[in-house]
Amino acid sequence: MNLVIDIGNSSAKLALFEQDKLVKTIQKEQVSYELIRSCLNDNSPDAVIMSSVKKEDVVLYQFLYDTFPVFYHLTYKLPMPLKIDYRTPKTLGMDRVASAIGASLEKPNTDLLIIDIGTAITIDFVSADGIYRGGNISPGPDMRFQSLYRFSGKLPLVDEQGEVPSMGYDTTTAIRAGVINGIVRELDSYIADYKKNAKVFTFLTGGYAFYFASKLKNAIFADENLVFKGLNEIIRYNERLKIKK
Repeated sequence: MNLVIDIGNSSAKLALFEQDKLVKTIQKEQVSYELIRSCLNDNSPDAVIMSSVKKEDVVLYQFLYDTFPVFYHLTYKLPMPLKIDYRTPKTLGMDRVASAIGASLEKPNTDLLIIDIGTAITIDFVSADGIYRGGNISPGPDMRFQSLYRFSGKLPLVDEQGEVPSMGYDTTTAIRAGVINGIVRELDSYIADYKKNAKVFTFLTGGYAFYFASKLKNAIFADENLVFKGLNEIIRYNERLKIKK
């Protein structure tokens, strides 16, 4: 059994795997020892991996090292089952790498576009030969709503819940339609551009995956667990390397 921990900008997510089967997930605002224990529910994992986009928590890392027989701190130096073609791998978000690996696991030998919609929107490309080629980053829905509210004098704080007309008929719907429809057009444009040059399979993941899945014109496959699957595969890949040695 493997325990995977994904610490994002707005929440912490944990999952348990039996081989390649996802058996349990749990999500809270932040990781705590109690959260880890409640996820394990008296199970003893063979290996643990953690990916974090936040400042390194030395105490938590030390706890994981001391508590579990095998702990992988996910950095760009860890062997990956995917080749990384990126000029600054040290600055590449490991959650992006994990979702790319998860997508490649689901659709091997295929050109892939992986769109993760959360605090930020990331659009990453993996070529059919198993190479991560890079991608783009833009603000996610919450960040766009917050920016309009914080950097304007009179605009209200709006969220995605509610009517999204093609053109707003009051200030609230104008903001919601501007943000949501703007993201939809942005993503549809990316997918269409990539499909001009290759037979690309598109994955949608992240907290907003299912919200946007029905809004995009192009065919996509929504899977909110790509990062989990990628992290688990990184464990399995490194364990296979140990056996080979």
